[in-house]
Amino acid sequence: MDTALVIENDPSDDPRRLGEWLTEAGLRLDVLRPYAGDALPPDLDGYAALVVLGGEQSAYPPRAPWFDDVEALLRKATRHGVPTLGVCLGAQLLATAHGGVVERSAAGPEIGPALVGRRDAAESDLLFRYVPLAPDVLQWHLDEIVELPAGAVLLAASTRYPHQAFRLGERAWGLQFHIECDTAMIADWARSAPEGYEAEDVIAACDAVMVDVEEVWQPFAARFAALALGQLRDARRPLPILGQ
Repeated sequence: MDTALVIENDPSDDPRRLGEWLTEAGLRLDVLRPYAGDALPPDLDGYAALVVLGGEQSAYPPRAPWFDDVEALLRKATRHGVPTLGVCLGAQLLATAHGGVVERSAAGPEIGPALVGRRDAAESDLLFRYVPLAPDVLQWHLDEIVELPAGAVLLAASTRYPHQAFRLGERAWGLQFHIECDTAMIADWARSAPEGYEAEDVIAACDAVMVDVEEVWQPFAARFAALALGQLRDARRPLPILGQ
């Protein structure tokens, strides 16, 4: 199996750079768009991985009609050890699917480039152990995970939003932040930026860190793909550089 199921929850948030990194690392992508009428499969038979992207919707009611099916797939993926990655809303759905709590953030929106702090538990994590102590990320969310599911391992945090990255089981990761965006995607989002954020300033600030984001998260995506393809077996040894 070399195909990842990618669930695109919103037309404004497609796989973009994350999709490019995963395909460069050897994964094929089967992108389903339930908002456009694509039916989600009942299980993950035939898929090597599951990726759930973000969107403007909320993980709490009122919810998109297909979110129950997404959560069912996330539970099956975690139960059966299918490598799984949830990004922003996808991470929130990974949390709520397993008993976590998502709410509108009392700290307000988090928009633009930011740093998150890697937690000690990341040192033994299959993917996060190679992430720097304070990696660059792109933020764009109004909701937050206020309570992680029981048994979740916190991998990255920040002062205002403590649950920035986590793992469930051995092969399911949730990222509150975005790694898939390019500047054009940010520019589209900035047209409806929350009050207090100037679109041009946000676009420029995000564009300035795009290279730094790629430097950290392209290798992360490559490690995720290697895990899905059965090529990542020893967390203590870094992967060879792609193309060499």
